[in-house]
Amino acid sequence: MRALTVLPGTASSAAVTDIDEPPETDGSVLVETLAIGVCGTDLEICRGDYGTAPPGSDRLVIGHESLGRVMEAPAGAGLVAGDLVVGIVRRPDPVPCRHCAIGEWDMCRNGRYTERGIKDAHGYASERYRIDPSFAVKVDAKLGDLGVLLEPTSVVAKAWDHIERIGARSPAWVPERILICGAGPIGLLAALLGVQRGHDVHVVDLATDGPKPSLVADLGATYHADPVGKVTGTADVIIECTGVPQVVVDVLGHSATDAIVCLTGVSSGGRTIPFDAGEVNRDMVLGNDVVFGSVNANRRHYEAGAAALAIADPAWLARLITRRAPLEQFADVLERRPDDVKTVITIGS
Repeated sequence: MRALTVLPGTASSAAVTDIDEPPETDGSVLVETLAIGVCGTDLEICRGDYGTAPPGSDRLVIGHESLGRVMEAPAGAGLVAGDLVVGIVRRPDPVPCRHCAIGEWDMCRNGRYTERGIKDAHGYASERYRIDPSFAVKVDAKLGDLGVLLEPTSVVAKAWDHIERIGARSPAWVPERILICGAGPIGLLAALLGVQRGHDVHVVDLATDGPKPSLVADLGATYHADPVGKVTGTADVIIECTGVPQVVVDVLGHSATDAIVCLTGVSSGGRTIPFDAGEVNRDMVLGNDVVFGSVNANRRHYEAGAAALAIADPAWLARLITRRAPLEQFADVLERRPDDVKTVITIGS
């Protein structure tokens, strides 16, 4: 069968190659892949910056944002042929650590986890794959191919889960104004979940035209094309989704009293910018601020994300997918364009 694979560590090695059918040891549920979302991690893997193949394999099947249709499932799996499913990315380590042992593998302590399409395990960008039912999340059939948005939604569902857990440190904590930095897929989905919670959501991004300002406005949030420092001061919650070092510094230097700052963007190293750590430390301590990082998700967050997508406006969700290309033309969607939000590779029908 066909799959999109790379030679990890080698730039421009992405290619559609023939691979064996998925082994039954991968899981009892056989899934036909319908679509694969493309994100920054995929681009890094294709540049040779990241990614490791499974033991015994030279190439890695990429694709961690998936949508598929169940072809076969055993009795008692909670799935039947025809169900739309999304595969969870991370798998617990074999030890396991205390977090992996209770299904919180997104908080793995020893780093021996695997991630499909990223770290030591083949991804979902093949015509078919097998999966254990405990790692397959059912998607509302009404979503159709919009179910491919579940993996990034699970990431922000986890962010919101942890924000609310931290906020519970004070019984009087009631978040009102929310600031989202970045209007890419993660930022827009974080804004969606904020609006669904009834918050006053503000999104800051550099774009002044294209789809992003109208996507934010039609969500019922407020869009800002201003420096972060002009709009952070009264935000109870800030979710930073860009990973841009200067934006991160601006957020840390302008958070409000009792603010919770969640960093979801991953920065690249090698760049030095001015940063007054003493002033930021003083303000955070005196203001009871919290800053934490969040990445990946466990099954609970996937299920929360699926519930959020099920009640979202499908017409709005559809506008997040700005380009699609079939597997043979994968290179087209691996090139970012100014108006891109989410690009998708289509595989099955």
